[in-house]
Amino acid sequence: MTIHLKIYSDYIWPFCYIGKGIVDRLKKEYPLEDHWVSFELHPETPPAGVLLAERFKDYDLSSFYEQLCQRGKEVSVVFGNQKILSNSRFALMASEYARDLDRYDSFHENMFHAYFTEGLDIGKTDVIAAVAKKSGLDEKGTRNAIHDDRYASRLNEARKEGKSLGLTGIPLFIINNKYQITGAQPIETFRELLKKIT
Repeated sequence: MTIHLKIYSDYIWPFCYIGKGIVDRLKKEYPLEDHWVSFELHPETPPAGVLLAERFKDYDLSSFYEQLCQRGKEVSVVFGNQKILSNSRFALMASEYARDLDRYDSFHENMFHAYFTEGLDIGKTDVIAAVAKKSGLDEKGTRNAIHDDRYASRLNEARKEGKSLGLTGIPLFIINNKYQITGAQPIETFRELLKKIT
């Protein structure tokens, strides 16, 4: 029996990348069908982005990144030295374009990798276009898709859905439209739940 997994996620949130690593691992163990929802976590971020050190100036980012790298290792996710909080709106719109052209999985992996492993600013159209090309998409088509706003309604709908679900954090995992797990919890938390429903 296929288990349906819906995940609300954004490319700028590191725990979403860890969440992807968790899902990739679980797909090898369970008959999972995953559907990722483009949830814009920080729409207020300026188009040029903002330095992480400025945005989170009251936090100890070095110890945060140490923990993050440790969690990433558990699920084969590598974190580089990210310095900017990008505006993710265009990247999320491009992911919807990739979805419509059956290139979502490749784009999804490559976009996370570009931001967190390579440390690129995914708010820049050139970076998004390069990720699109690497994912088998047409660069010009991708640029058009993000600049003509055709996918804005999907992002708006995801925000409405999140609100109606009482979303308090991402990634938000919804299993079989019934069970919810918020955040990149330890993989055993997912396994325990999946064992109960299989």
